[in-house]
Amino acid sequence: MSDHISAAELSDALDYLAITRLQARYGDVVSRQAWAELDDLFLPDAPITLDLRRGDPIELVGPSALGEMVERAVERFEFFEFALLNSVIDVVGVDADRDARTATGRLYMWELRQEAATGRWTNAYGLYRDQYVRDQGRWVIGLRHYSSVARTGDGSGDGPEYEVFDIPG
Repeated sequence: MSDHISAAELSDALDYLAITRLQARYGDVVSRQAWAELDDLFLPDAPITLDLRRGDPIELVGPSALGEMVERAVERFEFFEFALLNSVIDVVGVDADRDARTATGRLYMWELRQEAATGRWTNAYGLYRDQYVRDQGRWVIGLRHYSSVARTGDGSGDGPEYEVFDIPG
């Protein structure tokens, strides 16, 4: 067994680390509700699909539209934190030209929330299926598909305590 790490293996590891940092930064930006910072994490024209499992998916373009939508969605919470649970990243095109690479990933997340009006604690679980691209020497999100996978019920007592959905492939 060789102790030598090839240039391709090192490059792959550096890309994986950079994308992991991108995912963590996204979680931090959302938790802090620093919506303007989303611009550094996405391509300006990134297509974003949000399937909240409440009718048709929401189709957005770019980080500003995403920030505006999420800001409206979380304004009812006194406490809101975005937690990353697990992620898988596959870098494509391991070669000398790092700027020609792309990657795909799945990021499982958990939102911890407290409703301001009632003090009720709620949870939401979801899955991001992303495509990452190198843009001007840095990794950004080029395409995002989000799907809710479970959430606390509406608290009315009329429905289930939790809603659970299939995890998309």
